[in-house]
Amino acid sequence: MAELEAMPPLDAFLATLNLIDTGARTTEDIFTGASQWMPGGRVFGGQVAAQSIVAATRTVPADRNIHSMRGYFLRPGDIQKPITFSVNRIHDGKSFSTRHVEAFQDGLPIWSMISSFQIEEESAVDHDFPMPENLPMPESLPSEAELVEQAGVKLANFWVHRRPFVMRHVDGPVYLQPSTSREPFDHVWVKSAAPLPDDPIVHAAAIAYVSDYLMLEPTLRRHGLTWIDPRLRVASLDHGVWWHRFARADEWMLLRIKSPNAHGGRTLAQGYLYTRDGKLIASISQEAMLRLKEGAPSRLAGVKLPEPPAN
Repeated sequence: MAELEAMPPLDAFLATLNLIDTGARTTEDIFTGASQWMPGGRVFGGQVAAQSIVAATRTVPADRNIHSMRGYFLRPGDIQKPITFSVNRIHDGKSFSTRHVEAFQDGLPIWSMISSFQIEEESAVDHDFPMPENLPMPESLPSEAELVEQAGVKLANFWVHRRPFVMRHVDGPVYLQPSTSREPFDHVWVKSAAPLPDDPIVHAAAIAYVSDYLMLEPTLRRHGLTWIDPRLRVASLDHGVWWHRFARADEWMLLRIKSPNAHGGRTLAQGYLYTRDGKLIASISQEAMLRLKEGAPSRLAGVKLPEPPAN
């Protein structure tokens, strides 16, 4: 892990995808992988999802591409320890393959995922949900670095300097200040910080990775919360992605997210990812635990939290 910590963020992300095939062949294929550095020492959920996609892909015929996955986060992972991935080859049909991947640390599962692969085919039935109109293009929006560095908050600086993806929030980020809107929607332009290899599975894995950053934000907007609110306790419970069309994750993509429900300490988010010219790339869903712990100590000593906007 120390070796990855010294790498530029995007290089570290790509290094986590270089899984080691252990050569073990019983009823499952076994791979191992490392983790990139994260504050708090916990494995980022998007990373283990991306690694599992790569592990599953290595066991399917080369003419089959991933089109869907659904995974559950079972336990926190430790960035200092290697992760073992076991792939169960559940089924190979004429055009579809199904794989079950479990990720382990210290012999305990931290993640479980089912994924499906399909031979590419043409279809007479073809449509997609349109991208929202009249949104600003990413070049016209301020970068996260510009917004966060003005505030001088070190924890927030991690979000813009130690991540392998760059983001431009159409409605402004909710890192430090609450949203002025209480609508449970978010629109964010995203792409990798530098060009990615041409391998399609890297781009599919990157989409699963980057989407895990953002799915909670519509709920934070709706309730006037920020990522630095000391009361906030969050954890992803599951994550699903459906890839509809290939697109490069090193070119600007628009993620439109909505949160239709929050109740009982959980919140649900649904997202649609588009190319900048309006093609629907993928659909995404996530349920997460979200709680507010009153009286919690501030994560940012000496930083005055902004007042929420009036309703």
